[in-house]
Amino acid sequence: MKSLISLIFISILSVGFLSAQYVPRESTMAAMVLANKYFMEKWPDVGKTIITERERPSNIWTRGTYYEGLMALHSLNPDPEYLSYAVRWGEFHKWGLRNGITTRNGDDQCCGQTYIDLYLMDPSKTDRIRDIKACIDNMMATDKIDDWSWIDAIHMSMPVFARLGHIYSDNRYYDRAHEMYMFTKLKHGDNGLYSTKDHLWWRDKDFDPPYAEPNGRGCYWSRGNGWVVAALVRTLEFLPDDFPYRKEYIKTLKQMFKALKKVQRSDGYWNASLHDPSNFGGKELTGTAMFTYAMAWCINRGIISERKYLPVVEKAWSAMLNESLHPNGFLGYVQGTGKQPSDSQPVGYDTMPNFEDFGLGCFLLAGSEMYKIK
Repeated sequence: MKSLISLIFISILSVGFLSAQYVPRESTMAAMVLANKYFMEKWPDVGKTIITERERPSNIWTRGTYYEGLMALHSLNPDPEYLSYAVRWGEFHKWGLRNGITTRNGDDQCCGQTYIDLYLMDPSKTDRIRDIKACIDNMMATDKIDDWSWIDAIHMSMPVFARLGHIYSDNRYYDRAHEMYMFTKLKHGDNGLYSTKDHLWWRDKDFDPPYAEPNGRGCYWSRGNGWVVAALVRTLEFLPDDFPYRKEYIKTLKQMFKALKKVQRSDGYWNASLHDPSNFGGKELTGTAMFTYAMAWCINRGIISERKYLPVVEKAWSAMLNESLHPNGFLGYVQGTGKQPSDSQPVGYDTMPNFEDFGLGCFLLAGSEMYKIK
């Protein structure tokens, strides 16, 4: 087994000798397999609680994000162990949510994305979708649309609505998700959480103007903006081609990508603070991975220019493989949980984040789309 891992890592390291940017597809797959192997071997018990400053169940948003990535890997490399690992996780939690079907918290609903994806693989297993559907239906039974008061929630919850709309051919799910998204964009905080000037998002009302970074510019947290672009592509994936909301989501993605392209670091990463490199600047994987995922997803579907954006994602993906991935599959430069650049610092190559799972999920999502690029 050690020799196999060594061969995998040598394959990945060969990227640096071939080109500083281009990553062969086989190296991309090898990197994903290696990073995922490290995690599955470290966490063989899918139901084991996650203990940091307190104990949490393993169906929280951090683990839900990991399983999004695992499902993306499985779609390209259908190893039965990957599917078993995901199914056993859902079965352990009885396909339920952390705080039951009455929760409105997107962090509780993130696991539902994988529950639904597993249901789509076997629609006879209706128990897989029972609780997440009941939870979203409870939300839709009210007129409340202001739940996503922090932009992370867009990623955790919006793709769930889109999946339900697809499964049941019910436009009400798309409509409600759009209403909630637009409320976050235009209403939360003083004038919405999206800057029409900078085309980036403030994480929540605590960071919209007049709040500013030490250099006087707006506070645009990398991972927060990563959550948004990931949410939009994961929603577009299940939104009918002729649906009117597509224009809004694609327009926002294009605006954000243009803004993000301008602030990519020379080494391929993005800083935790997108507009202030002096505020805990340095390599950071999670935002970088989600930007790579969303841009590559859009390249693969002809939504954005390959000529303009392929160099951006190749540079980012090459950096993650060459500078974040350890020989044993551990990922460095992952900022732990938080809401701003200063949280979970320092971030470094050997720094262990308080949660390893969601960083890996972001990495696998990015790799899954980079693998598809021709």
